[in-house]
Amino acid sequence: MDLTVVAYVIYLLITVALTVWVARTLSRNGRVFLADVLHGNEKLADAVNHLLVVGFYLVNLGFVTLYLKSSDQVANARELFEALSVKVGVVLLVLGVMHLGNVWVLSRIRRRGALGREQTPPVPPGSWTPPGPQGPWAAPAPGR
Repeated sequence: MDLTVVAYVIYLLITVALTVWVARTLSRNGRVFLADVLHGNEKLADAVNHLLVVGFYLVNLGFVTLYLKSSDQVANARELFEALSVKVGVVLLVLGVMHLGNVWVLSRIRRRGALGREQTPPVPPGSWTPPGPQGPWAAPAPGR
């Protein structure tokens, strides 16, 4: 059997297994983060989590299959390991970049939501707050 075909089979086994493992790990552990980003809406967090996982699979498995072809022939075991290490290494870098991109986008959404909560006025529009105690920063009363 041609060692190039062996390299392809081993590459697919490793990268598909890594993709599935990373997707499951991110899905399981990212659900809590998504629930926080989406203000405790568990149903929406589950739906977004599922959509992210599907997109992750599509992009990653698409990249894995497009990156399968190799222009170099594999003649011996050393070349087999070298070809696999380069290919698997690139796939791992792509997985890492995708993960960091997702976390960055979700943290931006979370930060924007936190800023929106902080900008909520303490009293509804049209209401008033009774005056507080006079402190050293208050303006002096008229006639003093």
